[in-house]
Amino acid sequence: MDSAANPAVHVRSSTEGRTYEELEEVWDGLVRTVSRMTSRSRRESNAEKYAQAGDGDELTPQQHTRSERREDGERVDEETASQIARDNFPEGGMRAWLVVVAAWLLLFPSFGFMVSIGTLQDYWGQHQLADLSASTIGWIPSVFVYLSLALGLFVGPLFDRYGPRWIALCGSVAELIMIFLLAECKTFWQMMLCCGVLGGLSGALLTTTSLAAVAHWFKERRGLTQGIAMMGSSCGGLVIPLVLRTTLPKYGYAWSMRILGFVFLFCFIIGNILIKARLPPSAEAKKKAIVSLSIYSDLRLGLFTVSVFGFEVVLFGALGILPTYATLTTSFSADTGFFLIAILNGVSCLGRILPGYAADKIGRFNTLAVMIVFTLVFMLVLWLPFGSTSLPALYAFSALFGFGTGSWMALTPACVGQLCRAEEFGRYYGSMYFVASLATLICIPISGELVQKVGPQPMVGFFCAILALSLVSFVFSRWACLGRQWTLKVKV
Repeated sequence: MDSAANPAVHVRSSTEGRTYEELEEVWDGLVRTVSRMTSRSRRESNAEKYAQAGDGDELTPQQHTRSERREDGERVDEETASQIARDNFPEGGMRAWLVVVAAWLLLFPSFGFMVSIGTLQDYWGQHQLADLSASTIGWIPSVFVYLSLALGLFVGPLFDRYGPRWIALCGSVAELIMIFLLAECKTFWQMMLCCGVLGGLSGALLTTTSLAAVAHWFKERRGLTQGIAMMGSSCGGLVIPLVLRTTLPKYGYAWSMRILGFVFLFCFIIGNILIKARLPPSAEAKKKAIVSLSIYSDLRLGLFTVSVFGFEVVLFGALGILPTYATLTTSFSADTGFFLIAILNGVSCLGRILPGYAADKIGRFNTLAVMIVFTLVFMLVLWLPFGSTSLPALYAFSALFGFGTGSWMALTPACVGQLCRAEEFGRYYGSMYFVASLATLICIPISGELVQKVGPQPMVGFFCAILALSLVSFVFSRWACLGRQWTLKVKV
């Protein structure tokens, strides 16, 4: 029989036995697959689809119906593909490691200056602000550190909405303006506005953005990679005090600040070129409010925030007071404060890498708990009894304290990332530090008042008590992560 005269034969393939419509659906499926693999836009896919109907031909109602079904399927496929892409972290590759390098370079001047601010506080107390008490001068670094961490509440959601590029650039420009203006400051209020307020704003823009960018590229290796990125702050905390120790007596205060400014400029240029988000901001992130109090209803985050509050009291209280502690309560040389901060921040590089690597193997919360106990033990054994009487013991404590606190700083963002999706990291991290950073506002003035009024040992005892309470809160945060169960041998 002539195939042209029989519609049943006309619509069948002589080899496969499939209808034309079935073949068309198979073909369209292949087109969609290739389109997703090559990242073609929906417009290009639709243009190709209409071209298959013939130039100048109109689609029939049945073809329109199939076309609409295909478009609905494509939308579902695109949403599914987008979610898969968000959950599928590269865990390596040239682009991902360049982002880690960028974070390192941006944290070197920003967080590095933050953790070495104690050396400048001690210098101001002996020169420009010699007529003020240590507790009064301590408000300058307190406001600086507080704003650097607290403003993450706003910077985190902005990162989730717009990505890192412009935020990092604005933070870099603000940090450079701050450091060059600080060279001209001579009074308390000038330093407060320049270092405290402007420095705090620029620090928040840079630190939150750098850590959030790394979290976009790594999940399984997040503890290690964020530890490597945080090494930038350790290296900054090591280099900046040593640079100041050399340049302050040789070139004076103003040119010492300018030299730091030129070093910062180099880091910012390279860091801004390399920083990049892995995924474009999601539509969901753009719809969310900048500040979301509902985040605090998560028991895991709430308890962890209380722990980090205690960490900040101990860490920045010690960083801010150690040089003054060595000057006021001991007979050690005037350079002791510079060396203490340099040793602390230098050894903290190891504290960021080794525990970070272990955390990816045995769990971030598990590793952080061990490091809290480690630090508390050496505070009780070395700093409390021997800190003001033995210089070797003080140096040994500074190194061990740097190792322990270095792990806190590296593992804290890794633990936060374990409580949320990657695209929500900025919001969770910023919200947590908005509360935890209140500790930095009060810890340095309080420690300065304690060391002057009641002596060094009660001050150290105060820090030990705060860290012990933080450990208790942290244990309960881990308990909440495990569904409110007490289980030791589990990776969390």
